[in-house]
Order: sequence, then structure tokens, then C-alpha cells
Amino acid sequence: MFTDQDLQQLSERNIAENQVLQQVAQLKRGTQFVQLMRPATLGNGILRLDDEQVKQMTADFEADKEYYQFTKFVPASGAASRMFKDLFAFAESGEETKFTDIFFAHIHSFAFFDDLNAAVKRLYSLDIDAMLQQGRKVDVVKALLLENGLNYGKLPKALLKFHHYEGFNRLALEEHLVEAARYATDNDGVAKLHFTVSPEHEEPFKKTVNALIDSYEEKYRVRYDITYSCQKPSTDTVAIDADGNLFREANGKILFRPGGHGALIENLNDLGEEIVFIKNIDNIVPETKAQTTIIYKKVLAGLLLKLQQKTFEYLELLDSGFVIEEELEEITRFAKESLMIDIPDFVKEYNEFEKIDYLYNKLNRPMRICGMVKNEGEPGGGPFWVKNDDDEVSLQIIESSQIDHKNPQQEAIFQGSTHFNPVDLVCGCWNYQGEAFNLTDYVDANTGFVSNKSKDGRELKALELPGLWNGAMADWITIFVEVPIETFNPVKTVNDLLKPMHN
Repeated sequence: MFTDQDLQQLSERNIAENQVLQQVAQLKRGTQFVQLMRPATLGNGILRLDDEQVKQMTADFEADKEYYQFTKFVPASGAASRMFKDLFAFAESGEETKFTDIFFAHIHSFAFFDDLNAAVKRLYSLDIDAMLQQGRKVDVVKALLLENGLNYGKLPKALLKFHHYEGFNRLALEEHLVEAARYATDNDGVAKLHFTVSPEHEEPFKKTVNALIDSYEEKYRVRYDITYSCQKPSTDTVAIDADGNLFREANGKILFRPGGHGALIENLNDLGEEIVFIKNIDNIVPETKAQTTIIYKKVLAGLLLKLQQKTFEYLELLDSGFVIEEELEEITRFAKESLMIDIPDFVKEYNEFEKIDYLYNKLNRPMRICGMVKNEGEPGGGPFWVKNDDDEVSLQIIESSQIDHKNPQQEAIFQGSTHFNPVDLVCGCWNYQGEAFNLTDYVDANTGFVSNKSKDGRELKALELPGLWNGAMADWITIFVEVPIETFNPVKTVNDLLKPMHN
């Protein structure tokens, strides 16, 4: 199946032949839909904390954080082109829509307005208002998107100006620096951040951070420890053509495509950090409106530390081998009620040693606390109880693309979902012996998604790896907690920056 040229390609990317064969088999098989059992809802998979519990978790976090290492992990790869999809279409067709009407009606409100105005003056010797009076809206949009202007169509979201303050504006990146200073600092006042970036954006990213870091360290009295990584070539995936053969480019080389954000489990694993906050680059608000977000980051982390401490105590007990029946029952109850682990009835029939082994394996896994917001119609993933190929039921974050919508029963369960995944995670990545888990051991490879694409006019089937917070974390201990809707403010289109929470 492989030519010498193929083997050279695989070697350069550190991809094994067997890895490609498995991907081809998966592409031929197609997307393997998950088996939903029921939606996770309040009282049945999702916790709601009252005011007293919120205060307690926050206090617990503040009291215990000195004993842990924290890192804020921000997936920031890729260009912001999808954020400007409607404006790219307008630049090409000149056809105005409701979207462009809103954009131009509020163009002065964007944090990037002054920069755009300067670019327009440089390119056309007129300011934006004069250009709009002449009906030259397309030229204004081109000045925003294209390389000879602000180049916002190709820059990563992190390097776009998101928020306007009195007298200055901030990039999305800067808001993450502020957030990290507020909840991810250690006893020495060091705030760790890790950004995943695309290779072409790494240098401008570092240059921007280096220009900003001194002023933020002085203002927030912290020291930043900022690291970067790119998606590994070894996580790229192959595609197949209409005949089921490896898709090859015109020069005969195998086509490799980025494997999606699920590839970042490798980056997270390489970090080897103890406690990791994960949040998307675009889910950020101005500092003046961030208080609720800050509180709930501490709440989720406080809950993680509390549950992890108890889990570690039980693991040490199980590891000792000296466990009486009452203790096994106590550990089982904790696993079911506090860690949301589904334990089948047949486990009751196990002998003492089988129970110890079973509980040890269930508890000795990475743990994540996931914030969930009430579903208000946003597209995307949600929390469900899911049965896997081994007939094990567990809590999972499932995307719509993983569900067989043609199956009436599955569709009914999907429609019964009450909450939405805002990608607000706090992760415990070390075991009870202080060693980093190998996070790649907890991926469900079968949850990859197959999609139909085309390249150079030819149809292909492409493979996307299990999502970072979906199948890539399928075998983690997972706890869902309801968080306020105001903690979820993504910027999926440029006009989202006009919403009240971003102004």
C-alpha cells in the first residue's frame, strides 16, 4: 500500500504505518455514532451549587491552592477567518445583508475601529465615514480583512482587538493574561499560561506577548510564565477518495489534514501539569465584567481539589490491600454519588479482591470538572449519559455530529438536553502518587468524526480526531456543574463583539 515516497512522508511526520491503516479503516466504516442513554440534567448528572456551597468552594480553593501547580491552557490555534465569514462573502459579492447592516451601523463601537480607520486612510486617503458616504463599504471591509490592511482575516483571534476601555483597547490575548492573574497564580505570584498556536502565528504571538508582558506584570503584581506549542504533525490524519483509496495530491503524495482540536490532547499531555484550567480563546469578557467568571473558575477548581483529595485517600486505602467490606461500600457510594461513576449491579457479586481492583481502576483516572450553562439555543455540544462499546455508562460531552439524528429515540434524547458545553474545564492530570497520567491512554479513538470534503474538485472523506473535551477525554472521571450563563460569551462572528457583555 505504501511507496518509498509514502514511507518518507510518514517518517517525517512520525506517523506509523499501522496508524494510517487504522485511519483508512475508520474512514471506510464512517462516523460511529454514540449511544445516548439519557441527557444529563440537574439532579441526574449535573450539580447545582447553592450560594453557601459557592462560598465554600471558593474558600477551599483559596486555602488549598498553595499546595498545587496551576496552568491556564488556551487553545488558540488557527486563523479567525470563520469569525469574518459573512464579511468575506460581502467583500466578494457586494451584496448587503442584515449582518452587514448591523456591522456598519455599529462600526464605531468596535475596539479595532481606530486601527481600521488608520488603515483606510492609508489605503484610500479617506476616513471610514467618508468612505461609507461614497458607498465604498466593500473597500472598508477589505481594509479590515486583507493583508495590505489589518489582515484580520488571517490573524488568530488572540491577536484581534476585542474590547474597548476608556482610553485604550485590549486584544483577546490580553484578557486571558488578566484572567490568569486573577485565579491561576501560585504562592510566588507566578501565573502560568500555555497557548496552542499555529506555526505561522507563533512568531507574531510571541512578539505581541513580549511587548505586553512587562506592563501586565507591573499592573497585576504577578510574573507570567508563558509557553507555546503547535499541533504535532503526527496528529494529522489521512483522507480517502471516492474509491476508498488513500487520497493523493497531484504529485502523488499522501494528503495529510489537521486532525482537529482533539489533537491537542497530545499538547496537554506533554505539559505534564498538575491542575489545568481550559478555556477557549474567544470566550472572554472585559475585565470590568469578569467577576462572575473569576468566582466560578475558583468554584470549579475548589470542587476538583476537594473531590480529588478524597479520591486519593481512597486510592491509598485500596492500594494498601487492607480494606474491610464497610470501607468498600463507602468507596462505592462515594464513586457513585460524588464522582458520578456508574457502577453496575453485578459488581456486588464480585469477591473482595475483584471489588478492590474494580474500584481502584475506576478511581485512578484523570478528573475534570466541567461547567455547563443552560441551553439557550447555541449550536454545539452538551452533557449526556452515554454507553460505550464495552457497555459502560458514563458522563460525556457530546457534539451534535456524534449523534444519529435519523434514529427517533436518539433524537428524542438529544432534544431533551437542558444544558450546553461552554468549554469551561478544570482538570486534575496527576495521580495520587504525584505522577502525571499519560492522557493519551484515556482517549476513545472510535469517537472520531468522518466528514465529506473536496480538494481540487475531487471528493474526499476526511477524519477528525475525537474532540479535546469529547472523545479525547472519554475515560476521565467527569463531573458536570451548572455555571451562570454570563460566564459564556463566545465570539463566533465579529458582530458578537457588539453584544452587551463585550461592550
